[in-house]
Amino acid sequence: MGSLSIKGGRPLNGEVNIQGSKNGALPLLTASLLISGKTVLHNCPRIKDIDAMAQLLKTLGCEITFEKNTITIDATQICDTHCPQKQVQAMRSSIMLLGPLLGRCQSVRMNRPGGCVIGERPTDLHEAALQKMNVRFETAPDTITAYTEKLKGADIYLTFPSVGATENVIMAAVLAEGVTHLKNAAREPEIELLCEFLKRAGAKIRRIGENELEIRGVKCLHEVSMKVMPDRIVAGTYLLAAVATKGQVVLRNAPCRQMDSLIGLLRQMGAGVLADHDILYMDAESAYLPVEYVQTQVYPGFPTDLQSMLLATLTVARGESVLEETIFEDRFKVVPELRNMGADIREEGRRAYIKGVSFLRATHLTAYELRGGAALVIAALAARGESTIDGAHFIERGYENICRDLQCLNAEICLQ
Repeated sequence: MGSLSIKGGRPLNGEVNIQGSKNGALPLLTASLLISGKTVLHNCPRIKDIDAMAQLLKTLGCEITFEKNTITIDATQICDTHCPQKQVQAMRSSIMLLGPLLGRCQSVRMNRPGGCVIGERPTDLHEAALQKMNVRFETAPDTITAYTEKLKGADIYLTFPSVGATENVIMAAVLAEGVTHLKNAAREPEIELLCEFLKRAGAKIRRIGENELEIRGVKCLHEVSMKVMPDRIVAGTYLLAAVATKGQVVLRNAPCRQMDSLIGLLRQMGAGVLADHDILYMDAESAYLPVEYVQTQVYPGFPTDLQSMLLATLTVARGESVLEETIFEDRFKVVPELRNMGADIREEGRRAYIKGVSFLRATHLTAYELRGGAALVIAALAARGESTIDGAHFIERGYENICRDLQCLNAEICLQ
């Protein structure tokens, strides 16, 4: 499984390149099923979640090749629409196969993706939306079986702007008969990337206002290549690590335009931040201030995927902060580990009250999920002494090589 060894107590300094986006690449991989031919994705991160999705696509009949950070998917021959239990339950994002398989093959069968340590992620939004598009579901506690004689466009309103449900509807609608109007759609940059990818392949998608999409079905899509955008959560992780250690960093290939909510927060904390196209400069030597109140929100608000990392950073701010989680009900799983390091955190429902301490103590830690693991890395970098973090495989789900990147920023970190 592997453990990380981190010697903390020194500021991060230096430059690092930001990898391709995990949450951007995964839906493009699933969307490749809609194309009877080759899809080429450049700047694709070499992370465990991408490898798991690639293996899942192979079981369905795709041919996959990976050369450095370019992945090629040949989906000419889809031989199966039954997604194997092992791969589905290993990766929550397998739910994104519903739309593409229904669009290409008119049927899909999979085990329900397992529960998530950070909270429930029900599939009811996905199913309700697809039912309006002439999809029938056979209900069972452990499996999802869906089929259609023909997908049909529909007027769909999402009761919550779910990223996954938005992606599934878009991918189902591009080959459906007629026009789909999707209201209250998610606005995340990953949605824009997916729409651009599909339009390059021949789909007809138009944004109406901020949260409505119009998708006109076409008969087929053609081969396409696409560059995956940089990962805003990875970039945010390294910025927050620099704040926690009071460092000075430069991020290259950074998605600066997607990070307004975080950049504004960092400036509130006392950091100097300058964004220049795809280069982000930050001086956090004086970033000691707490955050009076912040809550996670759908894009363009503060992202839930950075909440744990911000929490870790606020444990060493000078004063009291309040952090509210509005997306997932169990995002504070990392709190007990931070308390073991001397953090002063009080939980009340979905709010965490953080009173900054002068320093954290290095200790033996355990990561239980991806973003909580990244938060522990930040805490260990800020702590006095040497920490070990078990469960490094969770972190590897989303970070291509966190040791390499942080070593570029002068951190003492290695994988054991």
